Amino acid sequence: MRACVAWNVFLANRDDRSHSSMTLCPARLEPTFSPRPWGSFSLGPFFPEMSKLAEQIGEAWMTGSDCRFAGGPFAGRKLGEAWPAMPPEWTGTLAKRGDSFPLLVKFIFSEDKLSVQVHPDDEYATRHERAAGGRGKTEMWYAVQSRPGAEVLVGLHADITLEKFKRAIADGTAEDCLLHVPLRAGDAVFVPAGTAHTIGAGLVLCEIQQHSDITYRVYDYNRRDAKGKARELHVEKALDVIRFGPQKGGKVDPVRVRRDSITKTYYAACPYFAAEKWEFGNRIETATSPEHFELLIFLEGRGTLQWGAERTEYGPAQVWMIPAALGEYHVAPDADASPGPASGTSLLRTYVPSDLAEYSHQLREQGVSEKESSRVIHP
Repeated sequence: MRACVAWNVFLANRDDRSHSSMTLCPARLEPTFSPRPWGSFSLGPFFPEMSKLAEQIGEAWMTGSDCRFAGGPFAGRKLGEAWPAMPPEWTGTLAKRGDSFPLLVKFIFSEDKLSVQVHPDDEYATRHERAAGGRGKTEMWYAVQSRPGAEVLVGLHADITLEKFKRAIADGTAEDCLLHVPLRAGDAVFVPAGTAHTIGAGLVLCEIQQHSDITYRVYDYNRRDAKGKARELHVEKALDVIRFGPQKGGKVDPVRVRRDSITKTYYAACPYFAAEKWEFGNRIETATSPEHFELLIFLEGRGTLQWGAERTEYGPAQVWMIPAALGEYHVAPDADASPGPASGTSLLRTYVPSDLAEYSHQLREQGVSEKESSRVIHP
């Protein structure tokens, strides 16, 4: 792998970004792994080195605060340390500077059901969860793998009221109040804050979300850890934030655009993130927006990222941060890959959109009707 050209100083003064001098290049992040009682003893083939585990791993955090940069000017630094001081050339001119990176990308490996749970929105988190970052959690799941019969449960049945849900929690039937959503590989589900949900067994999901880990569990199937202790529930707060009545989340009806050798599938765009899938078998050319950075989440295929005279290799289950001011770059599948997603490259691209109206305009420029775009835009 060719490294980025040398750079002078990360930041001579943390609060004076005007004196920074830094190379722009794609930068890969190293994952961290989180044990979960519903997780798997093997994360292969995505992470071959994690195939025979002593404990169940449920989540691979790809852009967590403790994830370290594998190369580039931030090599060895944790994302949570580097982000607050990154210059606009990396973050984008419209990035909202905060204590934590705005997007959290995970791979979820479920061998059992997750708890029935809900996440708060920004307003509630700001008032009640300042110590935990004060940020709500809207998320999207993309099904990377799905065993036959696998499903998620997202949203409440229309007749479920607050009182009915309270009774269901008390008698252990909370799951019966949720809508069942069968999932196959390639499906996506949008889960806005306030939506009661759980993830079933037999899935590998890529989760794109606001950078928040605030979860209110209402039912955990009476599971206990090795010491016989049950996980904490948060029923009172959950009932404060759960959306009753009309539901806003569920399986996505995506918009697909085929042009030249690339197929783009648009899944969701909201104030917190936009997410789309690219499938291609030949070298493609693209360019960044100076307003925001982007993340490339490689699902299938190997090849090279090329920018200027530089290049670096990519592979499956990798997440790369592309700086906002990088400009034109290319993604080139390996030479022995023939066109098509099965033998080329498949990736998810995500970023924080600066304006949903502009996002809609960009879709219209690709021939997408307003009716079609309304399926994936969530103001």
